[in-house]
Amino acid sequence: MFFAALYLYFECWMAIKAATKIDPNFMMQIRENVRHGRIAHAKMLCAHSTSPVARLIEKGISRIGKPLEDIDTAIENAGKLEIYKLEKNVSMLATISGAGPMTGFLGTVVGMVLAFHKMASGGGQIEVAALSEGIYTAMTTTVVGLIVGIIAYVGYNHLVVKTDKVVHQMEAHAVDFLDLLNDPS
Repeated sequence: MFFAALYLYFECWMAIKAATKIDPNFMMQIRENVRHGRIAHAKMLCAHSTSPVARLIEKGISRIGKPLEDIDTAIENAGKLEIYKLEKNVSMLATISGAGPMTGFLGTVVGMVLAFHKMASGGGQIEVAALSEGIYTAMTTTVVGLIVGIIAYVGYNHLVVKTDKVVHQMEAHAVDFLDLLNDPS
């Protein structure tokens, strides 16, 4: 579970990091092209970018000439798909953060059952080595389960915060684009 959590974390983190990279002049170039009627050039600009923001704006540009509500709906739907792509494996990390400690606690129970079984089958003689072996198993699984759970939980929360930043970035650019279309000049 630990290695799965690390893999999922870094995979999601790299995808989110790539999604945040956008040319600072991107919206200015889009604005200039749309204002001067160069719609095809604006579409090409979006197509050459791999960011979710560019895909949202491209969806809006492809709807230019239709009512603003239709454009807004198209951008919103494209945004939902982009968010889904970003959050795709994050829920697995949340599952590991809960399942890790539970698996550790299962090991604790198994270890204690083994310890009590050795005591019961000892015929009145308690072997400290056998008893400590069961307790050692119990405590080791608890510690490992908690470590996995804590790391996965912290990673999950970090990714949620990063995803929220990307979502707000997409929303800000979408509003900026809709304002551009709404601007009479």
